[in-house]
Amino acid sequence: MSTAPHIGDKKIIEHYGIVSGEAILGANIFRDFFASIRDVVGGRSATYERSLREAKDTALREMIEQAQTLGANAIIAVDIDYETIGIGDGGNMLMVAVSGTAVKYED
Repeated sequence: MSTAPHIGDKKIIEHYGIVSGEAILGANIFRDFFASIRDVVGGRSATYERSLREAKDTALREMIEQAQTLGANAIIAVDIDYETIGIGDGGNMLMVAVSGTAVKYED
């Protein structure tokens, strides 16, 4: 995977199109975050960071699986977005969305 539009000096021989993955952290993540505020050290919450990392890893795994299914051996132009989604009664969910272009490069 690369955020660049290429993989080093490797020659891309096939483009398979856009691949993506998403993960949503439940509505309780914000409540859990504030409940675990005691976990904050130096302005950071290890619990919240761990949850975000797990969501990002899940989304990346989904994207990789989709690319492999297409026959790709790399993903270029990878983008990672974090968005909050408002739901009914004032709750929020956090979505991690990743996307990129599945490609095959010459070995």
